[in-house]
Amino acid sequence: MPPSLRFLLLLLVAGSGGATAAAFELEEATIDSIHRAFAAGELTSRGLVELYLRRIASLNPALHAVIELDPDGALAAADRADAAARSSSSALPPLHGIPVLLKDNIAAAGPLNATVGSLAMVGSRPAGDAGVVERLRSAGAVLLGTASLSEWCNFRGPGIPAGWSPRGGQGKNPYVPSATPCSSSSGSAIAAATNMAAVTIGTETDGSIMCPSSFNSVVGIKPTVGLTSRAGVIIISPRMDTVGTVSDAVHVLEAIVGYDARDAEATRMASQYIPEGGYRQFLNIDGLRAKRLGILRKDFFWFPSGSVQQKVFSEHFNIMSKIGAVLVDNLEIPSMDVINDAVQSGERALMLAEFKLSLNYYLSELATSPVRSLSDIIDFNNKHRIEERMAEFGQDYLIQSEATNGIGPNEKHAIARLNKLCKRGIEKVMQDNKLDAIVAPGASAHSLLAIGGYPAITVPAGYASNGVPFAICFGGLKGSEPKLIEIAYSFEQATKVRKPPSLQHSII
Repeated sequence: MPPSLRFLLLLLVAGSGGATAAAFELEEATIDSIHRAFAAGELTSRGLVELYLRRIASLNPALHAVIELDPDGALAAADRADAAARSSSSALPPLHGIPVLLKDNIAAAGPLNATVGSLAMVGSRPAGDAGVVERLRSAGAVLLGTASLSEWCNFRGPGIPAGWSPRGGQGKNPYVPSATPCSSSSGSAIAAATNMAAVTIGTETDGSIMCPSSFNSVVGIKPTVGLTSRAGVIIISPRMDTVGTVSDAVHVLEAIVGYDARDAEATRMASQYIPEGGYRQFLNIDGLRAKRLGILRKDFFWFPSGSVQQKVFSEHFNIMSKIGAVLVDNLEIPSMDVINDAVQSGERALMLAEFKLSLNYYLSELATSPVRSLSDIIDFNNKHRIEERMAEFGQDYLIQSEATNGIGPNEKHAIARLNKLCKRGIEKVMQDNKLDAIVAPGASAHSLLAIGGYPAITVPAGYASNGVPFAICFGGLKGSEPKLIEIAYSFEQATKVRKPPSLQHSII
């Protein structure tokens, strides 16, 4: 079995701890290689958890990738995993004993808060696990803690720096600290890039997995909307939000997809796309052969002549052609200027209305909470300006969302407009040209893929002249994850671009 699409992890050495059989070096590790170390007696789940806790203690003060940890709970779960491994004679679940960081908008039963970076949400407790957390636990995962993010998934107000929240502080790009970590799943990407956890989970409305994956040089999968449950997740838009993975991507995707009665409509429709036998069967090193890839040259590849990006993408296209991909160049998406303008497309109006509905429903289901409505959160922010930036940046989107009144005529018009932009845009271009995927740099196609709930995989593609990472994105129509995995894995193995950050600035 070849290794899955993954983040290439930094060199780590487990220190003391009786649970670790011997000093163990974890370099560019995958879930498969960790399990081999478990089986060989070189590592235990407790030893792995201890390793990550030390790593986080070392790096997080500078990088702000992690908001909250549950070391007691994680070590207890790791001990149970180790005991099960010693006593079991049958195959163990695919993520057995593997530590996971959840984005801070995903609820888990126990002591961890799910606050979306907001001080107003501290102390809220869910009645149970989010749907994806149930699946992670069933797959054997060990919950380590929560990853930082842009407050309210970048939907508090305009002008707030990406990766900042009152709870987590300012997340830092581990490659170039002055560069953006980008968008709301930034902590999940930073943590994965710097090996603070074996697995990290993010969410995306419009760019929140794709962009941080690109800027932090990690693989990210944004699944088809509904392929993963949003029950127990604080989301912005049921139409666009999806829970995805920004680490050891295919293994994790396989573990978290499926029907959930608490998110019935979306997950029932998307369950038809789950392939029999799972997703790992599509880790095909020859997966680019005969695939038709549409290059959206005019829409997204606008790099200056002679730039690093222009050179790198030209080389990548040559590699893909030599492997056997069919590149259909110079394609355009109709009305791309409208799609990229959230006001013109209707996306903003719909998100404002959906956010209030989704948030108030989530708050109503909590076992305990200091706030029970979006209105309560706005009042809290007005009364408790204890973080300077809370006052500096305001809460315009929250206030605008509170002023909405459900899905009325304007919102229905926005839905119809978005549907039309999808059918006449990416769907028509892909069907007319018989494409398996579209290709774009980084997260540039985020809105194109967001408004229809389409999937995407970003893979490290290179580093700009200033050292900031950038990615290549393969996107497709709903349910096209098997093709995208084949394409992305084949590209990753052919290019092997990813290199770890030096982290000198983080540990000095």
